[in-house]
Amino acid sequence: MTQPSSPSPTATYRLQLQPDFPFAAAERAVPHLASLGVSHLHLSPVLESVPGSTHGYDVVDHTAVRAELGGEQGLRALAATARSHGLGLIVDIVPNHMAVPEQVWRNGPLWEVLRNGPKSPYARWFDIDWDAGHGGRVLLPVLGGRLGEEARHFLVDDDGVLCYHDRIFPLRPGTEKLPTARLLEAQWYRLAWWRLARSELNYRRFFTISELIGVRVEDPEVFEATHGTVLRLIREGVIDGLRIDHPDGLVDPGGYLARLREGTGGRWTVVEKILTGDERLPESWACAGTTGYDALRHIDGLFVCPQGIGRLFSHYRDFVTPLADEGGDWEETVRRAAYEVVTHELATEVERLVRTAVRISARFPEPGDHAPWALRQAIRELLVRLPVYRPYAADATRAVPDGAMLGRAAVRARTAFRVPEEARAVDLIHDLALGVGAGGAGHDDSDGDDRSQDTRGDADPDRADFAARFAQTASALHAKSVEDTAFYRYPVLLSACEVGGDPGEPALPPEAFHAYCARIQRDWPVTGTVLSTHDTKRSADVRARIAVLSECPDRWRDVLGGMAEGAMCGIGVKGVDGAGPPDPMVSWLAWQTAFGLGALADGPAEVGAPPQGDSWARVGPAVLKAVREAGLRTSWTEPNPDYEEAVAEFIRSGPCGPTAAPLTALGEELAPHIRANVLGAALLHLTMPGVPDLYQGTELGYAALVDPDNRRPARFRPELLAELDGGAAPRDLSGEKLRLTAAALRLRRDRPQWFGATASYEPVYAEGPAAEHCVAFCRSGRVLTVVTRLSLRLVETGGWWDTGLRLPPGGSWRELLTGRELPGGAVVGLSELLEASPVALFVSEGAEGE
Repeated sequence: MTQPSSPSPTATYRLQLQPDFPFAAAERAVPHLASLGVSHLHLSPVLESVPGSTHGYDVVDHTAVRAELGGEQGLRALAATARSHGLGLIVDIVPNHMAVPEQVWRNGPLWEVLRNGPKSPYARWFDIDWDAGHGGRVLLPVLGGRLGEEARHFLVDDDGVLCYHDRIFPLRPGTEKLPTARLLEAQWYRLAWWRLARSELNYRRFFTISELIGVRVEDPEVFEATHGTVLRLIREGVIDGLRIDHPDGLVDPGGYLARLREGTGGRWTVVEKILTGDERLPESWACAGTTGYDALRHIDGLFVCPQGIGRLFSHYRDFVTPLADEGGDWEETVRRAAYEVVTHELATEVERLVRTAVRISARFPEPGDHAPWALRQAIRELLVRLPVYRPYAADATRAVPDGAMLGRAAVRARTAFRVPEEARAVDLIHDLALGVGAGGAGHDDSDGDDRSQDTRGDADPDRADFAARFAQTASALHAKSVEDTAFYRYPVLLSACEVGGDPGEPALPPEAFHAYCARIQRDWPVTGTVLSTHDTKRSADVRARIAVLSECPDRWRDVLGGMAEGAMCGIGVKGVDGAGPPDPMVSWLAWQTAFGLGALADGPAEVGAPPQGDSWARVGPAVLKAVREAGLRTSWTEPNPDYEEAVAEFIRSGPCGPTAAPLTALGEELAPHIRANVLGAALLHLTMPGVPDLYQGTELGYAALVDPDNRRPARFRPELLAELDGGAAPRDLSGEKLRLTAAALRLRRDRPQWFGATASYEPVYAEGPAAEHCVAFCRSGRVLTVVTRLSLRLVETGGWWDTGLRLPPGGSWRELLTGRELPGGAVVGLSELLEASPVALFVSEGAEGE
């Protein structure tokens, strides 16, 4: 861990800036957010991006603050207002890529490269493989059809640029008067049918999005040019800290963070690194920690019933009858999705690795003589077997764990070859991926091999390039195959299908949560933590509702069963493409989505309310996005309009129609347990180790689905906070959540030493027959958090009975929400302690004045 040189935030508040919510709107919200208790505003990217962008990750100019948001003047005004209310600014930055906008001229450096080719001073900016065919040109897959079919749409205008519909492209100097065919051939770019991107693209992109081109921030000159404005604003006191988007796309994330720390003077910085399983953030990284998806996983897991999830899966299997690799088994579903992505969507990235491996193999007599097909298969087989997003060949501290991980993957990858000698291609790819010497004899059969300790000082640029590209491709593969495919093919419990989550094993016991918190406090005490973000597929409150279904799987089965034919999306019945039976998987997914939303269709609302009004406007797009991402019957690139219309009609008449009455009744029946999950998750997030980041609006009941639903302009309720501060009792769950959130945030703000880098974390265990339903911990001996988990199962087994909780010793403890006091060291029955609310937040009265 690298400690920040300036004070860390006590809590941040994420604002999703866009033309409908610019700096001025954020400035108007400052008094309310300061009163709420956060210490910093967390802004989505602020540099110039594609016009109309609702997220800002499509940057086109690193030298300017986005004009649509108010420009640098607007940002400075926001910073000044925030400062006057005691708040700082954290800003999201995007080092990995820039946009390839329809109006290419908006990206000045890219425009210059397209005009002047590899000799342009900006050519070093972009990750372009000029030797990958296309006659030394960069492929631009922007045409609506094949080149010959589109030729009539090209013309050179009076300004000497090439026009294609609304797009314009620069012309290589001196080619303006050439005939169209020769003119196109003479450019430094090759205009091509958009479908060629999958296999022919020769620039690195963000995942599979050809509209985002990779930037080479590992080049010091490029780093300075792309970070100059942000670093200047930090030096001038406008920006106080940073969030780093997608560090796994970089050649050397550790090296980048070291350079960034030097440039910022050590300001608080967190990285959007997604950790899987038991993976740890590299100790060498110069940052405060992650953005917090690992915390989300550990909080959510507490509210999934380990017994009920198994029974829910049985009901899902009976309802959906999926094949093992189409949602019937999590690991098989992931494996199939990975094979599809690595052979289809990421074909061009794999081919670049193959070309490099072929060159390396030809230079080494041992092992040598690897056919391109064998290298291609070895690359694919290793990639699909990596359990994490990527290895880090440039980080010496990761040599042992990455070597062991890749060694185990190599053992399994060899089994894909029929001829053992041909499987030696895996050895070469294994070594190249780790950045060690070229492979020779066979490897150890289980735990990696000792060659991971080899020197990494080889100056061969091909080998360095391969290690970097392999890691970057691995990251894209994991994101696309797991987050964007398998999550949508395995909808057993949708709340578990979240970034960093494990739908195959979604339940976590309190012991795992406590161990995680203790480790975070020890190793990364000011890391970020989140529950909802602009990238979560469902907001925390939607996931809290859905998680209750793991406690009542039979009731969920009965609700769907009671709807008879109305529960099923009748795709095959209507004969779409004349194929197949009804689609039960999309039916299961749609009903859970509608149940999870549980709010008015026109915006975030009370999370305990049933769907009303035009809920189709929100459920419909989310489910249609899900079936396209799943890619089983339709997709973004090969849409099936008849199928999609049948799905839409089912959603209108089913989950969003009159047949949804049983869903409404179930939501009302489960409302007390939804309340327990919502408040419990919120309190854990606000008081556990780390710096909590609140997504806009989540201090209230906030029900949002996948983007763009979760990126609508923020709404605030300052009048409600004022009422609660004036002593009014909460009228609903939103009010309860707001009161709890403000109390915890203000406590963190007023007593940062109880929660920060020098604080402590101690689990507190209940005793009695229902002890497993209580999660409690103490921070620095001064703050006690008590939360109910699996409250429905608790009720069904008779309640708390004589289960009690011994309060930490010392002075008396005062509950912040009710004002009641209890003596330190006393054993208090949980039925008494949690009588009025499923959660409690206590402060030691002995700490007053400290």
